[in-house]
Amino acid sequence: MINSVEILGFIAATLTTAAFLPQVYKTWKTKSAESLSMTMLLIFVTGVLCWLAYGVLIDSLPIILCNLITAISGFLLLYFKFRYKS
Repeated sequence: MINSVEILGFIAATLTTAAFLPQVYKTWKTKSAESLSMTMLLIFVTGVLCWLAYGVLIDSLPIILCNLITAISGFLLLYFKFRYKS
């Protein structure tokens, strides 16, 4: 059974992951990633992958799910950064 701490984790994971999705959508829609910093994206994706590994090591479903989705979003933005290069 999921306890209240896990529920809080799922809420936090949902909100932080959802907050990132509008940037992915906007970049895809406008076909412009010019305003995105490559350094920020690389640091961000590296951090998210570390969080994902941490979640796996401690067997925390909220951390695993949110960071898996956020990692995919981060990789999409990196792809867009290369794809829509001016």
